[in-house]
Amino acid sequence: MSEIDPRALRDAFGAFLTGVTVVTTVGEDGAPRGFTANSFASVSLDPPLLLVCPARRLSSFAAFEGCRDFAISVLAEGQEAVSNIFASSKGDRFAEVAWRPAASGAPVIEGAAAAFACTAQSVVPAGDHVILIGRVTAFERSGRR
Repeated sequence: MSEIDPRALRDAFGAFLTGVTVVTTVGEDGAPRGFTANSFASVSLDPPLLLVCPARRLSSFAAFEGCRDFAISVLAEGQEAVSNIFASSKGDRFAEVAWRPAASGAPVIEGAAAAFACTAQSVVPAGDHVILIGRVTAFERSGRR
């Protein structure tokens, strides 16, 4: 085992193959907010819960830490450009992708393999991230890989 070098640790975590999601909400100003995340997991089927882990360094962190509703779009094959757009910190990300509002108003990315609309249930501090646990209020699966 080696000393804990943050970059090396991040690379080691990256050895675990996972899907990529875009997590979205609407800020207090009514504007959509979103970021790319692979820290997504199902938590429970009864009640239906999932989690995602926004980083405190996100420019939109406050919108997620205090949100009432949010959505998660599981990106499909061929949506790498969408992932890259939401992983960047430049400009209006939502102007560059096709999306629609879920019933709660949180954006859902068009063409995603699956999407989940959630009500925030709890926010748990976790180092340089928080664990945002949401109760699934609606979901869809497109059948895309």
